[in-house]
Amino acid sequence: MKTIKLALMLLIALAMTACVEDKVYEGPNTIEAVSINPDAPTSFDDVVVTAKVSGLLSVTKAVLEYTIDGNNNTVEMAGDGKTYTATIPAQPDGTKVSYVVIITNEAGYTSTVEKDYTVGDKPSDYTKLVINEVYGAGADNEKYLELYNNGDDPIKLQGVVIRKDEADDVWVGEAGEVIMGHGYFCIVGAKNTLGEGGSGPNPRPMTKGLSAKKSVLFQVYDPNSTLITKFERGEKLDGWGNQSLTENKQTWSAVLTVPGGI
Repeated sequence: MKTIKLALMLLIALAMTACVEDKVYEGPNTIEAVSINPDAPTSFDDVVVTAKVSGLLSVTKAVLEYTIDGNNNTVEMAGDGKTYTATIPAQPDGTKVSYVVIITNEAGYTSTVEKDYTVGDKPSDYTKLVINEVYGAGADNEKYLELYNNGDDPIKLQGVVIRKDEADDVWVGEAGEVIMGHGYFCIVGAKNTLGEGGSGPNPRPMTKGLSAKKSVLFQVYDPNSTLITKFERGEKLDGWGNQSLTENKQTWSAVLTVPGGI
């Protein structure tokens, strides 16, 4: 009888134990992976930071903190509980960007991952830079010279020199002037007359005039003073610009004419 009572009490104890609800785990979620896109950012790229998160508790907050030259920035990350993203704006070439992903769950626990990257541009391939069109008719503010990037990657124009008639540097590229891959840069206006329109940035015109009735030579040099491309109309004879030609009111196509230009 005692044995039966003991077994009964043991069964009751086991049943009561089974009815006790397991305690919910409380602790930080796991940040399984953090990645950036593109994985090798250039100064032309906004960078998307993606964090993969796992855990039993719901995420209540996800933020991205990033530091550039000692300046701190905070951005809320958008996500679905498992994947969170935020964007760091494009930064100048050579900039080091340090960033931290911070995940907070419903129990107040936080998880962090720290990383960094350095912005690095590809060297400009100046062999892809060509003169596409030249227009010398009309008023000075209607004349233009159009450059074209025949490659896939951006070309920085800082230090690029356009020389006219072997004598005058009529335009020199400045910082921030860029032709994107298969893009155009149109310098509208001659003789310091700023033109209107064009298919690309035009902060400054050429510093010398351009005549549709004269021989002309344009040469483009890279920042190392290497000749990249040239355009010539007529012949030099006793000097470029001295030879009279029949006036041409159309554009002059140079090394190549690319559909979609100005």
